[in-house]
Amino acid sequence: MTSSKRLLNIACLQTSPQPEFQSALDLAVSLAEEAVAKGAEFITTPEYCGGLKTQGSAFTPPSAAEDSHPVLNGLRAFAKNKKKFFLIGSIAINGPDNKILNRSFVIDDKGNIISRYDKIHLFDVNLSERQSYRESASVYGGDSAVICQTPFAKMGQTICYDLRFPNLYRELSQSGAEILFVPAAFTQKTGQAHWHVLNRARAIENGAFVVAPCAIGKVDGGGASYGHSLIINPWGEILADGGDQVGVINAEINLDEVGIARQRIPSLRHDKSFGITEGVATKATR
Repeated sequence: MTSSKRLLNIACLQTSPQPEFQSALDLAVSLAEEAVAKGAEFITTPEYCGGLKTQGSAFTPPSAAEDSHPVLNGLRAFAKNKKKFFLIGSIAINGPDNKILNRSFVIDDKGNIISRYDKIHLFDVNLSERQSYRESASVYGGDSAVICQTPFAKMGQTICYDLRFPNLYRELSQSGAEILFVPAAFTQKTGQAHWHVLNRARAIENGAFVVAPCAIGKVDGGGASYGHSLIINPWGEILADGGDQVGVINAEINLDEVGIARQRIPSLRHDKSFGITEGVATKATR
């Protein structure tokens, strides 16, 4: 007798950046209803899905304390009412030193918070002479990688700019993560150049599913998000792509594919630490 497949219908909500809590919640709930109608068991949202604005190079999203955050509480209520699991890609939570935390949450089907992750790598970049971002000017960075155990699988949480640091995904995968979340508000410029290839690389390198909900459209205060939310299998194949419009993508994934991919190419086990030397390569010894 063969065992049943480990199937999961997972969805990405491709929201547009909203300037305040209520419009952000209304949009997320409207799209989440659509995801439920498509059979989604696990629903994911982009980075800063609770609202996003910029002022100069700094991120200035609307923020609140965790226990009274209207978007968090609204999506928790939705998850409980619909009996669905939810990844809140990230919202702005009041933090220390008059800064905010760019925090992601996993919510179970009873509306409980079962995992929190604070974005480690903050987006401090100069894309051109006229376009720069300093997330660290307003955001207090996290310092811990996070894996969430769910009834479906172990899931690794990351956010946006984390995507450029492959060691984070390696450590999550070597710790058992089978799904790697990459909620994002990737910029148009960097998205066009790097979004697809980096997400596919993280899936291929680690033999894991990558689920990457990304915001689409203009940000209040300047800039724009790239969209193209992605669901990618462990072989690096794109199962769904959100394109450049607000909407919902979903796919039924077979989590058994993770073990198959990691058996075919066992790079997680072959990974080695090594030193670096300068000059002539060392000679082999017998």
